Amino acid sequence: MDPRCQKRTRPEKRPRENEIKHTTTCNGNKKSIKQDEWNQLSHDDNNRETQPNVHSSSTLGKQLPVLTGCRSVDNYERLNFIEEGTYGRVFRGRDIQTNKIYALKEIKLNNEVEGFPLTALREVSILVSLRHPNVVHVREVVVGSNLNKIYMVMEYAQHDMKKVLDNMKHPFSQAEVKSLLQQLLSGVAYLHDNWVLHRDLKTSNLLLDDQGILKICDFGLARLYSDPLKPYTQPVVTLWYRAPELLLGAKTYTPAIDIWSVGCIFAEWLRRKTLFEGRTEIEQLTKMWEILGTPNEEIWPGLYQLPNANKIKFIQQPYNRLSQRFDNNIYGSQTSVTKLGLDLMNKLLTYDPEKRIQAQDALNHPYFEEIPKPVDPSLMQTFPETNKSPY
Repeated sequence: MDPRCQKRTRPEKRPRENEIKHTTTCNGNKKSIKQDEWNQLSHDDNNRETQPNVHSSSTLGKQLPVLTGCRSVDNYERLNFIEEGTYGRVFRGRDIQTNKIYALKEIKLNNEVEGFPLTALREVSILVSLRHPNVVHVREVVVGSNLNKIYMVMEYAQHDMKKVLDNMKHPFSQAEVKSLLQQLLSGVAYLHDNWVLHRDLKTSNLLLDDQGILKICDFGLARLYSDPLKPYTQPVVTLWYRAPELLLGAKTYTPAIDIWSVGCIFAEWLRRKTLFEGRTEIEQLTKMWEILGTPNEEIWPGLYQLPNANKIKFIQQPYNRLSQRFDNNIYGSQTSVTKLGLDLMNKLLTYDPEKRIQAQDALNHPYFEEIPKPVDPSLMQTFPETNKSPY
């Protein structure tokens, strides 16, 4: 049997019940927390109705050690609004002392009665503990005049990848796509090695700085996972980037859901448009079958045991037509893909999550060794800054 098709093994570093983990307080100091406290942050999403928020802004300081000793947001000058997401607004700000530019994400609190939302607590707690060049870095957490206003101060990147794709005049070259994909896989491998699922990878959640460095951002849906796996919330992941096991109602899922999203992003960088554009979950699955072929029990054991599999009439498409979605003319509206690139994309978009390639294995794929090799990030083409106010 091809070793790449064998059931994969999980990382050896498995969390233990009494294991001590480390996180970082808002002023950058390390602090130890016990596993049961850490588990509070990775509590089964399905129970959020019974513990929806950390209550009352008047007691947030006691209940959230990460906020202890935080500086005031007044240390930053707010320059312009960048965007508003599901879990908070983002501003461009300047450190008054150093003049350095940062992104300030205001954590959305619905109201004082409901208190600090669990999604925001997870995002803060996960991000302050991560350190990787391709994961957005949180410098500190700052507060307003009272704890009703809480901000994450993050490194600033000049470009939103979705806006870059929408506005670029020429497609990325093969070497540039390889560089971006290599960086994305490196960041995802780091997250998975540290037992973090992002659960919403898409081009609009990727940033690019003026040095060509890609940053994974927006961890509002991220969560810690453990072995053995537990049932997690559905739906997660934006529809166009959502893995087939999620669409078919899998109650437990693995880091393979992030890998599927990476495959979709890889195709989008080459085509400058999304690969699967369904308006509903059924249509999304149909788009997959049309391009990748219709799955069956032979290539995906356990397919028909998924909750929604028997509710859908599968349109039979026996052939994989993925290669037809790419142009051989590199100067056209799309960038071509080599046979090795297509092989890697198919491994990222493998139906069976147990056979889907892992991030670290993908980094070792021969696609990155063929000519042209990944361009150095500093040599990436440049773009007008998309996150700066036009006024």
